[in-house]
Amino acid sequence: MGTEKKAEKAEITPRNQGGESGDDVRGKRREVMGEVVSSAMNKTIAVKVLRLVRHPKYSKYVRRSSVFKAHDERNEAQVGDKVSIQSSRPYSKTKRWKLCAVIERARVRKEV
Repeated sequence: MGTEKKAEKAEITPRNQGGESGDDVRGKRREVMGEVVSSAMNKTIAVKVLRLVRHPKYSKYVRRSSVFKAHDERNEAQVGDKVSIQSSRPYSKTKRWKLCAVIERARVRKEV
């Protein structure tokens, strides 16, 4: 009996199905937009993403922010740029996102 169940489970796993892409198996990748707050690291940018959250008691919308580290292969994004980032495989301990596109360049680049 135990071997029959193992055989059934092996047949229905999604990776054994032909013709499916990786995104179908793992789920859809999350994509968010934000502003680059740091580009001092090599091939890494820090992106601040804003979102509105409704306060549970007062029903007012409060602005919350998160800072994500993203992989920037060509070091093309600079501080102040509006960028789009996408969730990806872990690149390091804190880096779980990758740069998709630079949507808008910063008007004045800040020199450090």
